[in-house]
Amino acid sequence: MGLSNTAQNAGLSNKRGEFAGPTGAKGLIANGHAFAIAVFASMGGLIYGYNQGMFGQILAMPSFANTIHPESITNETSRGLLTAILELGAWLGVLINGVAADYFGRKAATQGGVVVFCVGVIVQAAAKSANYILGGRFVTGLGVGVLSMVVPLYNAELSPPELRGALVSLQQLAICFGIMISYWIGYGTNYIGGTGETQANAAWLIPICIQFAFALVLGIGIQFMPASPRWLMSQGREDECLAVLAGLRRKPVDHPGINFEFLEIKAQHLFEVETSKAKFPQYQDASLTSRIRLGMHGYASLLTNRSLLKRVIVAVFIMVFQQWSGINAILYYASFIFKDLGLTGNTTSLLAGGVGGILLFLATIPAVLYIDKWGRKPLLIVGALGMGISHFIVAALMASYSDNWPAHPAAGWVAVVFVWIYQMNFGYSWGPGAWVLVSEVFPLGVRAKGISIGGSSNWLNNFAIGQATPLMVKQMGYGTFVFFGLMCVLGAAFVFFVVPETKGRTLEEMDELFGDEAGQALEDKARYEEVYRSLGLLGSAEDLGKVSLHHAEKVEGSRMEA
Repeated sequence: MGLSNTAQNAGLSNKRGEFAGPTGAKGLIANGHAFAIAVFASMGGLIYGYNQGMFGQILAMPSFANTIHPESITNETSRGLLTAILELGAWLGVLINGVAADYFGRKAATQGGVVVFCVGVIVQAAAKSANYILGGRFVTGLGVGVLSMVVPLYNAELSPPELRGALVSLQQLAICFGIMISYWIGYGTNYIGGTGETQANAAWLIPICIQFAFALVLGIGIQFMPASPRWLMSQGREDECLAVLAGLRRKPVDHPGINFEFLEIKAQHLFEVETSKAKFPQYQDASLTSRIRLGMHGYASLLTNRSLLKRVIVAVFIMVFQQWSGINAILYYASFIFKDLGLTGNTTSLLAGGVGGILLFLATIPAVLYIDKWGRKPLLIVGALGMGISHFIVAALMASYSDNWPAHPAAGWVAVVFVWIYQMNFGYSWGPGAWVLVSEVFPLGVRAKGISIGGSSNWLNNFAIGQATPLMVKQMGYGTFVFFGLMCVLGAAFVFFVVPETKGRTLEEMDELFGDEAGQALEDKARYEEVYRSLGLLGSAEDLGKVSLHHAEKVEGSRMEA
């Protein structure tokens, strides 16, 4: 779908530049309304982050082990399954939501994810054995998978290009905030009834039940947020799309910048509609069967269309390297890893994890402020190398001193510090950067499906990490950190050689980055150019206002009548 020559000749890039606002903190202030909406939607990330950190805490609590039977915790395989079953549910949830988010909308999908999540929390709170936890975490995972996919999708679709990285990164910041508070809540409740065999069940029940409140706030509050303007366009609700865009940008509907953004969204949608009519005329009757078949063809196009396949490769492997950098191995098993590094007692290991949670949260803030200024690739490459070096140093310390940590307490604390440094490197780079890339590279017609494929890669690898880490730590020892370090280096190489820089590009411009003009069908190219020309996007800036003026008049008229 390469449009680079046409776009360049028509001055589209220059027009985009005319309407672009500031990045960073100034941009967030200037777009305060969209920023506030994205912050609220990112509660979906807080829910996942809290759940992620919380379970690592209660695994180390004696009262939890006694409730579900101690062997479920001490056995590496059982502990791995208890941890990783959530990721298996999330993998299924994110795939299902690839269709649901398109059919029902981003807001309704969010509410559906919240309902499923709450059911899983209730099952866990009623746990009397490990099977309750397994079932509850699987159901909770279904909800988490939905939220992990729909939140970055929603935030990306309401963002202006110059702030898309920042607003999508808010989800990772929320995840880190959830992890951080879960550590300290767990640290506090760990003392209820004592830290030994007398510990009360409230020590682990309170952390589990708190997440129910977070989910309710999101599920109710999202109802009052605007719909995604791009989803509205995909449903043919053009006037609502224009009105929402104007509201998000706090500008009148006839503002040239609003018109331009609206027309680019419309052009992408019309091109996809016309292409669908040309390729699948038999499925244009709007019946449920036809919509299902078109959806299946949408998934198939991700593999058969060369441009889309490139994006799938980027989305899948960026998540492979994110997960195998070792972040969730650290988060899930922090308490046990810190004990292996020589820290004694549950309290000390929980405290060490809490400090790591704070550092992870603080390190993510620069990504929100500067990812749209510095770009995606530099952050990912530098972060991967920083993580790799940290892993190698921890591995060297373990190889030298793990046989007798009590005699070398300083070495143990140095290893802990480099685990923290690793978490900080992840916080500003691969944590937000991977989800930013996955949420922005796919065109509107298959965006939800594409993000679901990328998200499923995240969760499938996350599941594998949860299963493998206990056995890796037991059998490989320091080799576990060597392995993760090598994966970080490979991730840096993948970004350098394969991933394009998407900074400052509109969602509709991604076709230029991933397109292949030499291999593009001439009919598709002609169709795309005809759509742009019909909307005035290949004309003068003055034409933009004329083309969509009737939309502005209709929207203003409906506002006056209301």
